[in-house]
Amino acid sequence: MERRDFIKTTGLIGGAYALSMPAGLANSSANILAPTSPYWLDGPMRWAQLAFVERDPGHYDPDFWLSYFKKIHADGALLSAGGVVAFYPTKIPLHHRSDFMGNSDTLGYLVEGCKKLGMKIMLRTDPHAARQDVYDAHPDWIAVNPDGTKRRHWANPELWVTCSFGPYNFEFMPKVNHEIMELYKPEGIFSNRWAGHDICYCEHCVRNFKAYSGLELPQKPDKLDLTYRKYNDWRIKRLREVWALWDDGIRKQQPNSRFIPNGFPDKVLTGKEADLFFADQQARRGLTPPWANGKGAKELRSTLGLKPLIGIFSIGIEEEYRWKDSVQSDAEIRIWVAEGTANGMRPCFVKFGGDIYDKRWMDAVAKLYEGYYKNEKYLRNTASMARVGVVYSEQTDRNYGGQSWQQKSSDHLDGIYHNLVESRVPFDMVNDRLLSPDDLKRFKLLILPNIAALSDSQCKQLQAFVDNGGSIVSTFETSLYDEEGKQRSDFGLASLFGVSYDKKVEGPMRNSYLQLRQDVKDSQTVAILKGLDGTPRIINTIYKVNVKPTTKFSSPITLIPSYPDLPMEDVYPRVAETDTRELYLRQVGKGRVAYIPGDLDRSFWQMLGTDHGQLLSNVINWALDEEPVAAVKGPGVIDVNVWRQDKSMTVHLVNLTNPMMMKGPFRELIPVEAQVTVNVPAGAKVTGVKLLMSGLTPKYELKSGTLTVTVPKILDHEIVALDLA
Repeated sequence: MERRDFIKTTGLIGGAYALSMPAGLANSSANILAPTSPYWLDGPMRWAQLAFVERDPGHYDPDFWLSYFKKIHADGALLSAGGVVAFYPTKIPLHHRSDFMGNSDTLGYLVEGCKKLGMKIMLRTDPHAARQDVYDAHPDWIAVNPDGTKRRHWANPELWVTCSFGPYNFEFMPKVNHEIMELYKPEGIFSNRWAGHDICYCEHCVRNFKAYSGLELPQKPDKLDLTYRKYNDWRIKRLREVWALWDDGIRKQQPNSRFIPNGFPDKVLTGKEADLFFADQQARRGLTPPWANGKGAKELRSTLGLKPLIGIFSIGIEEEYRWKDSVQSDAEIRIWVAEGTANGMRPCFVKFGGDIYDKRWMDAVAKLYEGYYKNEKYLRNTASMARVGVVYSEQTDRNYGGQSWQQKSSDHLDGIYHNLVESRVPFDMVNDRLLSPDDLKRFKLLILPNIAALSDSQCKQLQAFVDNGGSIVSTFETSLYDEEGKQRSDFGLASLFGVSYDKKVEGPMRNSYLQLRQDVKDSQTVAILKGLDGTPRIINTIYKVNVKPTTKFSSPITLIPSYPDLPMEDVYPRVAETDTRELYLRQVGKGRVAYIPGDLDRSFWQMLGTDHGQLLSNVINWALDEEPVAAVKGPGVIDVNVWRQDKSMTVHLVNLTNPMMMKGPFRELIPVEAQVTVNVPAGAKVTGVKLLMSGLTPKYELKSGTLTVTVPKILDHEIVALDLA
């Protein structure tokens, strides 16, 4: 079989696994369409991962787990096999076999039991650490620190960290993969923590990087340093070689099996090369919002389309200090899984260790899986029906930054994401390297939250989108830099925005305001100022780009410059108002363009100001200029996603209403009621309506293609299903 040119893919929160396929079989674009797979891949819908610990052999009860897998209708299993520890009778020298296994085959017993249940099998390896005997036999296999010392494991000082780019992965691990495939014939092998930890300065890395680049290894990660960029290119090349080597070996033994890598940071090429993906987004930590699992799913969907996407979620606590043997609350688990499922992921719980100290999670997972099992046909999505696309940019993440106003640049996207969730707008994510007419044809509106680094070609694609009737909302420094992060003299989208860059970014602006021109009563002004009546001004953004208009604008938002906020006697505006516009709105053919020179999206995320949220929502609704495919009325915070299936249409409602939404685990689920209005697809006939998770058959009203139904109670996740003929 021809070796493919394996490409660097991407990880999410905690990393990701990608199952590769021949390039000729991969979807070539990110259209959200169901894949046609010749293999087993699209079958499993509910996965279970059991990550063994070394003491499990002889201490845990495998039949307990097999019984639980059957109870929850799990149809895919991820099981630990080898690498750091072998859980089978390996014959490979230096492959450490569990000290507790004796003459048994811990892995083999569970694999056989899972196959009897009809489950598909993935076997997990972890090559990132090794024991003293490996160090003694092959010290060059061990990673090296900048000071020349060998790298001890940060969590277990008895172990050594291996180098991902040297002989350990190129010579030792292929033997492990071969033995696992020969003994158990799984559908795939995926490898955790295989891609390296920090820059390695071992003899192999020093020599190979010098041969590649002519340079010495960089002393620290710095995305704006040219040497580090060159190192990152080399790192990608080496990982591609590892992927190719491992995958080719696995295919030779079993053609339909694949190597599944964890942590390649390039989503576009992942989408082209992979036809099954495991998103390792295990849980919240710190200030992670509950919708983050859905956000990760949307980003992957933008490149994978409707290829099977499995979301790994932890029943354990994922905070910094990693209490792996304790568990999350039921409410926290349910809301995280609901977000993933509503955004098209298939659930996969992960339990570390076969022994269970705390079983409180098991009923929650069982209830979730039972509900998804009963309604499986409504979860086999064939198309997303979102008309709003939010652009995200890996090249901006890589190549943009350095200035004070460019810090925390990811907050722009988070602000837009949170605003759309609060506004209950169904939306998808769009990778900025997939902007062809075919990629964008299903969208009416694209939102560009400070997509600063764009090539000339990408700018032309966005212009073509508007020329074809699409609309755009854009903020801050969008298109002011090229794809390599070099600043332009003007915006790449200047002609679309109708403004030019005026050589300066202002901020942080203290005590500055946006003047609302309430005296103007045209329809555009009414739409933009909706919900903001009763005040002549609201707070300004933290930073703003100075611009000059190149065409005529009528905008109801202008600048009140900063003035002192202390002493109290001096707190009054020195300039009452100006003609400097802080919102630029244009009708361009059949499309609409809104450019916001301030960091309104980032300021909203950092302060969560209600006026900022209202203004963002108003601008987005003005630009969309059409009725949403689904509208939801009622109290609370509800994330809305809309999908088509073969003979149905579903509206997913995830209830995020909770005092712990922004910090700490959910303690309880707080039910809300909602009225849902759905625009039925043209030519489709509604034959019935169900509330899948509660099992209710509600009354509904259907007039002129619009269906209205009341959902009496949304606890964590409700799915409104329309059966269609």
